[in-house]
Amino acid sequence: MTRFLVRSLSTAVAVFAATTPCARAQSAAAPAYESPNALVAVLPTALYTAQANLQEASDSTKSTIATGVLLETLGELLGTQAVSGDRIAALLDAPETAATRGDQACNVIVACARAVAKQIGAPWVVMTKISKTSNLIWLFTGQLIQTSTGTIILDDSTELKGEPDRMVRAGTRIFAQRVARTVRNGGTTTNFPTTK
Repeated sequence: MTRFLVRSLSTAVAVFAATTPCARAQSAAAPAYESPNALVAVLPTALYTAQANLQEASDSTKSTIATGVLLETLGELLGTQAVSGDRIAALLDAPETAATRGDQACNVIVACARAVAKQIGAPWVVMTKISKTSNLIWLFTGQLIQTSTGTIILDDSTELKGEPDRMVRAGTRIFAQRVARTVRNGGTTTNFPTTK
């Protein structure tokens, strides 16, 4: 049990230590107040491996892992406020979003993400991406965006070093917790985990 706790704490410390200085910072814009009970559209995590020194078939599992952790954590913390799954998937390729995404995937284009959120009446939309640098270095990026204005409230970028699956889970969970706190605070960010 003690070994498990030490390992879990080490993972969290490693993720926090690898976070770039600009991560976990709020955008320069004034807080965008919304209801603490507002809906949040959660898009699936995108995968980017084009610049990796080695691409492998197993790379695709990292975005699947991140999506699963993101949905599970937001589901636990926000309940039915977090809208995902089939309802979102149906809109990613819908004609209503085609003009906003061009020839790119919807979950990497802010305008398309906002269009999806507007379709379901969600004041917030979450976008995430996992990028591979090498077998032991991945990058997690995540944004919480106000649908009506396009203001990026959270813009996190975390370098994940170590065993990829474990670090992807840890990095995604930390971001999801920050999203939930920010939504519950109506759009005001905080870096303190104990703040509700």
